[in-house]
Amino acid sequence: MADTFKHKGMRRNLVEHIRQGGRVHDERILEAMMTIPRHEFLDSSFEEYAYQDRPFPIGKDQTISQPTTVAIQTQLLEVKKNDRVLEIGTGSGYQAAVLAELGARVFTIERFKSLKESAGRKLRSLGYKSIKLFYGDGFAGLPAYAPFHKILITAAAPEIPQVFFDQLKPGGILVIPYGKGSVQVMKRFIKMEEDIIEEQHGSFSFVPMQKNKAD
Repeated sequence: MADTFKHKGMRRNLVEHIRQGGRVHDERILEAMMTIPRHEFLDSSFEEYAYQDRPFPIGKDQTISQPTTVAIQTQLLEVKKNDRVLEIGTGSGYQAAVLAELGARVFTIERFKSLKESAGRKLRSLGYKSIKLFYGDGFAGLPAYAPFHKILITAAAPEIPQVFFDQLKPGGILVIPYGKGSVQVMKRFIKMEEDIIEEQHGSFSFVPMQKNKAD
């Protein structure tokens, strides 16, 4: 799909909607979202709706997250240029593109092979060739490439595996929607030298994170 003036206009309206919501103040994130053609990460049947502030299905009972949620999670990460960021749950690839626009070195893992391959094609076609995609169980993290400055979980986690903290650098940040029900608490953990700081940042709704490779 082409990125037309119409798409850019709808994208501008979406970004302004997020800005006016008052929860996202990092203009770098809004600029990144203005740059990325979200409609490219969705089936063409959703093209007219791609810039609504809503999640949409992408197959395998997974979704592309609501743009405001993407922006809030990204802001909580406090991404700096050249940060090594592990994303667990590649999905459509849109969140990985946002991280890359902020200058992060992105490592992203997806348990559905078809989604991983589809996201890889989309990201490469849009020029995000440095993003490293992996097929595997997100509950294991990515030990071969650890440690990371930041870890982002994009599905509802019923537990918080110790390996996530093990794979964080000191001073690193983990952002994770935690809970088993239909609504989760967005938690942020900051790994200090001696302990871990835990924060809560509101309620959200994500598809559940699942163990093991699936297809």
